[in-house]
Amino acid sequence: MAHVTQDGTGQLDDQAFAEWLAGRAGAALTALRAQHGFADPAALKDAGDRASHELMTTALARWRPADAVLSEEEADARRAWAAGEGDAPARLGTDRVWIIDPLDGTREFSETGRTDWAVHVALWQRSAGPDGGLVAGAVGMPTRTTVDGAPLILGTRCPTPAAVDGPLRIAVSRSRPPAFVGELVDLLDARAVPMGSAGVKVCAVVTGEVDAYVHAGGQYEWDSAAPVAVALGAGMHASRIDGSPLRYNRADPRLPDLLVCRPELAERLLDAIARTGVEMPASTVTVSTAEAFG
Repeated sequence: MAHVTQDGTGQLDDQAFAEWLAGRAGAALTALRAQHGFADPAALKDAGDRASHELMTTALARWRPADAVLSEEEADARRAWAAGEGDAPARLGTDRVWIIDPLDGTREFSETGRTDWAVHVALWQRSAGPDGGLVAGAVGMPTRTTVDGAPLILGTRCPTPAAVDGPLRIAVSRSRPPAFVGELVDLLDARAVPMGSAGVKVCAVVTGEVDAYVHAGGQYEWDSAAPVAVALGAGMHASRIDGSPLRYNRADPRLPDLLVCRPELAERLLDAIARTGVEMPASTVTVSTAEAFG
């Protein structure tokens, strides 16, 4: 890692900066959780979302002022822009966009004893591919720790975990599992492993706790960008549920479905998903950056 100055991160490369920012936001959330308590879960959720968003956007404005930001907590973050609807979002004309989820798994964050919530930080860069691509990412899970007791932060340099014998283990939402996932588990004679945050579920694939995470419906770019960057760095497969690429910094920020799994399982899982008959959620807005800015 690059040298960290006493007053910040001016000398950090983008990956180290992502990990630093995820760690800093995670520490602030842990302190806020302890101070606030769990008597009013709704207020704790709101306070966590707001505090982490403000911390992260302030740091990005200071240390990456030329870059755009797409955050779940921004006003109009979920708005899908279409040609003819006025000025396009500035991020669509920017070369670098930080895609952040200041607090992923707010339900779990507001429940005492739960550790399955996370902070997401990812960097999308236009030059990384025909549609741009993720070039840095970190998922902070501050109430989970490494072997030396430090808060757990996974970046893009994680090793590929060893395969595990036995039935496939598929991470599923503990509160809102898509209906087709139950059918998928039955088709594969797999075992469902309920978890909270989407980031935690993807990272469970990276750490070898599960073999796959499958989801369809209700997600946006910030839900998956950082976890997918981490998973790809560890050599995992990541795609939409029909096998098509995951694309980020689109005019419509919805990215409602994904499959993350060990690479040797991708074909088998994609085939089984197709056999369930689930329809891939479609974005209603497909305007490209080129169309947005001529």
